[in-house]
Amino acid sequence: MIFRQLFDPQSSTYTYLLADPASREALLVDPVFEQARRDAALIDELGLKLAWTLETHVHADHVTGAWLLREKLGSRIAISSRAGAEGADRYLEKGEKISFGKRHLQAHPTPGHTSGCTTYVLDDQAMAFTGDALLIRGCGRTDFQGGDARTLYRSVREQIFALPDRCLLYPGHDYRGLTVTSVGEEKLYNPRLAESIGEGDFVGYMTHLGLPHPKQMDVAVPANLKCGRPARTTTADPDWAPLTYTFAGIWEVQPHWLEEHLRDVRIVDVREPDEFNGPLGHVPGACLIPLGTLQHRTAELKKDEPLIMVCRSGARSAQATVLLGKAGFAKVANLSGGMLRWRAQRFAVDGGTD
Repeated sequence: MIFRQLFDPQSSTYTYLLADPASREALLVDPVFEQARRDAALIDELGLKLAWTLETHVHADHVTGAWLLREKLGSRIAISSRAGAEGADRYLEKGEKISFGKRHLQAHPTPGHTSGCTTYVLDDQAMAFTGDALLIRGCGRTDFQGGDARTLYRSVREQIFALPDRCLLYPGHDYRGLTVTSVGEEKLYNPRLAESIGEGDFVGYMTHLGLPHPKQMDVAVPANLKCGRPARTTTADPDWAPLTYTFAGIWEVQPHWLEEHLRDVRIVDVREPDEFNGPLGHVPGACLIPLGTLQHRTAELKKDEPLIMVCRSGARSAQATVLLGKAGFAKVANLSGGMLRWRAQRFAVDGGTD
């Protein structure tokens, strides 16, 4: 099975990609709206087809990317029938299966953090995705969205701790850089829910947490009750060039397009002068602004002008696109593969040697 654990640093949310290598069918557990382009890029680069996005619950700390991915990739949305969300393609009951190729995840209701929490268990019980019901050495809060400490305690005992001790547990969040745990570990070491802790102790612990509400709650919950559909539903990507978005978060343009549109864009080469005038040469019409000076020379560039950043391999110019994006330049793209690819495809250069 193809498996990737992805992370959103803003909300400390984990998104999980699972795919069947034979059919290439894939699903995502808990996608994040702001990371939808990243997820779509990874799916494209791995040659997968996204069949489903699954929600472990209605999140209060980020907006789901489910609706946006359905718009972009044609995937379907699944969520618990108890979640109260509208706009999903399938509402799951206990024991129902979501298939991707020859594999499947099974829905195990684990309410308590919210009334609609679901843990998804892989067909061979080798791994499970617990959302916020059970975190690594912790658990989700129980003081809003239909949460209930006694319900959560019993959910963990009956649905998660009933899995084999070897079963790996992947949470919806972690704030310390931890990535995975296991049923056996949590039974022994979870300070809130270990097998040695009684229900009364757990309820008392959760009653006195005294946590503030999540900062994004007023935005996230209403949006997630609509599966992430925003009030304004435009999903247009940049239209000034046929750009591709890489898993690294960089917009790129292909050499053949640039060769045909040299007069329509401003080409900025961020190499050093000896490289610009060296054996590889440079793209005709390119101006030289070395990466180390770019931050102090942005006034030489127009913010409404399409900019193509170039270097030897595409690495430094990728960094340049990020720098200019932060400076407010909206039409910026990296030349895919840099001068190495440009020369390999035998496009014209100024200077250089054969």
